Amino acid sequence: MYQHWKKGRGKLGLLQPLLGDWVAEGNSPAGPFICTRSFKRVLEGKYIRLEALWQLSGRRYEEIAMIGDDHGQLCFWSYTSDGKRSQGHLSSAREIHPDAICFEAQMPAGLARMIYWPRETEGFFWAVESKSQKGWNRFTLHEYLPEILS
Repeated sequence: MYQHWKKGRGKLGLLQPLLGDWVAEGNSPAGPFICTRSFKRVLEGKYIRLEALWQLSGRRYEEIAMIGDDHGQLCFWSYTSDGKRSQGHLSSAREIHPDAICFEAQMPAGLARMIYWPRETEGFFWAVESKSQKGWNRFTLHEYLPEILS
């Protein structure tokens, strides 16, 4: 089970299962969407670059993020096409899955986290949650599969 979710060596080895090109399709309150995520090692392997593209009801939304070591802690720095930016650090979401990869960030509306965890066969789930008084409130969930290039 979860044979595809093998971590690599080093601090960035945790992200090994995410490397590559992925796609999620589904419906949202704003209509159907397609979201692609591409994770690549960059800068001599010292960082991982995420490029995400959302296509939603004729609109595009882009994100570029860098993930790397910041004084001994795994962190991310994210920039989006609507001019926003965020940064956060590795956290834990073991209640979601024992092998979940979770990053938390303090946002203008409060604490948020994004979580990646393995699907049973291939690919992964991705969720975004906000912290409330009652716990974590999930407002986005995608199921990613390998993107097949034609």
